[in-house]
Amino acid sequence: MADNVEFHIKIKSTGDMFLVPNDRSILDILYENGIEHPFQCRAGMCSECVTTYLEGTVDHRDLLMEDDIDYDTQLTICQSRATSPLLVLDL
Repeated sequence: MADNVEFHIKIKSTGDMFLVPNDRSILDILYENGIEHPFQCRAGMCSECVTTYLEGTVDHRDLLMEDDIDYDTQLTICQSRATSPLLVLDL
Protein backbone atom coordinates (compact mmCIF):
# COMPACT_ATOMS: atom_id res chain seq x y z
CA MET A 1 0.00 0.00 0.00
CA ALA A 2 1.34 3.39 -0.98
CA ASP A 3 1.47 6.38 1.34
CA ASN A 4 -1.52 8.67 1.15
CA VAL A 5 -0.91 11.61 -1.14
CA GLU A 6 -3.36 14.34 -2.01
CA PHE A 7 -5.04 14.31 -5.41
CA HIS A 8 -7.95 15.95 -7.20
CA ILE A 9 -11.23 14.40 -8.20
CA LYS A 10 -13.33 15.71 -11.06
CA ILE A 11 -17.05 15.06 -11.35
CA LYS A 12 -17.78 14.25 -14.99
CA SER A 13 -21.37 15.51 -15.04
CA THR A 14 -20.58 18.96 -13.63
CA GLY A 15 -16.87 19.50 -14.20
CA ASP A 16 -16.46 20.33 -10.50
CA MET A 17 -13.03 19.56 -9.07
CA PHE A 18 -12.14 18.93 -5.45
CA LEU A 19 -8.92 18.29 -3.58
CA VAL A 20 -8.75 15.05 -1.59
CA PRO A 21 -6.19 15.63 1.19
CA ASN A 22 -3.96 12.79 2.36
CA ASP A 23 -6.07 12.29 5.50
CA ARG A 24 -9.56 12.27 3.93
CA SER A 25 -11.49 9.86 1.70
CA ILE A 26 -13.15 10.58 -1.63
CA LEU A 27 -16.47 9.83 0.06
CA ASP A 28 -15.77 12.44 2.76
CA ILE A 29 -14.96 15.10 0.17
CA LEU A 30 -18.07 14.36 -1.89
CA TYR A 31 -20.34 14.73 1.16
CA GLU A 32 -18.57 17.89 2.31
CA ASN A 33 -19.39 19.38 -1.09
CA GLY A 34 -23.06 18.36 -1.11
CA ILE A 35 -22.70 15.31 -3.34
CA GLU A 36 -24.50 12.41 -1.71
CA HIS A 37 -23.50 8.89 -2.67
CA PRO A 38 -24.60 5.54 -1.23
CA PHE A 39 -22.33 3.98 1.38
CA GLN A 40 -22.64 1.59 4.27
CA CYS A 41 -19.54 0.20 5.95
CA ARG A 42 -16.83 2.81 5.14
CA ALA A 43 -14.33 -0.07 5.32
CA GLY A 44 -14.26 -1.22 1.70
CA MET A 45 -16.12 -4.43 2.44
CA CYS A 46 -19.73 -3.98 1.31
CA SER A 47 -19.45 -2.58 -2.27
CA GLU A 48 -22.22 -0.02 -1.59
CA CYS A 49 -19.98 2.92 -2.55
CA VAL A 50 -18.44 1.38 -5.68
CA THR A 51 -18.09 4.11 -8.31
CA THR A 52 -16.95 4.10 -11.91
CA TYR A 53 -13.88 6.14 -12.78
CA LEU A 54 -13.03 7.30 -16.28
CA GLU A 55 -9.50 8.59 -15.92
CA GLY A 56 -6.65 8.23 -13.45
CA THR A 57 -4.73 5.52 -11.64
CA VAL A 58 -6.20 3.91 -8.52
CA ASP A 59 -4.68 2.30 -5.44
CA HIS A 60 -7.44 -0.19 -4.62
CA ARG A 61 -7.67 -0.59 -0.85
CA ASP A 62 -10.94 -2.47 -0.51
CA LEU A 63 -11.53 -5.98 0.76
CA LEU A 64 -13.95 -7.04 -1.97
CA MET A 65 -13.71 -10.16 -4.05
CA GLU A 66 -12.74 -9.70 -7.70
CA ASP A 67 -16.26 -10.68 -8.80
CA ASP A 68 -17.71 -7.72 -6.88
CA ILE A 69 -15.80 -4.98 -8.71
CA ASP A 70 -14.18 -4.30 -12.08
CA TYR A 71 -10.82 -2.95 -10.91
CA ASP A 72 -10.08 -1.48 -14.36
CA THR A 73 -13.04 0.92 -14.16
CA GLN A 74 -14.38 0.94 -10.58
CA LEU A 75 -13.22 1.78 -7.06
CA THR A 76 -14.57 1.99 -3.55
CA ILE A 77 -14.65 5.69 -2.73
CA CYS A 78 -14.59 5.03 1.01
CA GLN A 79 -11.12 3.43 0.96
CA SER A 80 -9.38 3.53 -2.43
CA ARG A 81 -7.19 6.46 -3.44
CA ALA A 82 -5.69 7.84 -6.61
CA THR A 83 -1.98 7.54 -7.30
CA SER A 84 -2.34 9.97 -10.20
CA PRO A 85 -2.85 13.71 -9.68
CA LEU A 86 -6.42 13.55 -11.06
CA LEU A 87 -9.20 11.01 -10.86
CA VAL A 88 -12.32 11.57 -12.99
CA LEU A 89 -15.46 10.04 -11.47
CA ASP A 90 -18.48 9.08 -13.57
CA LEU A 91 -20.90 10.97 -11.34
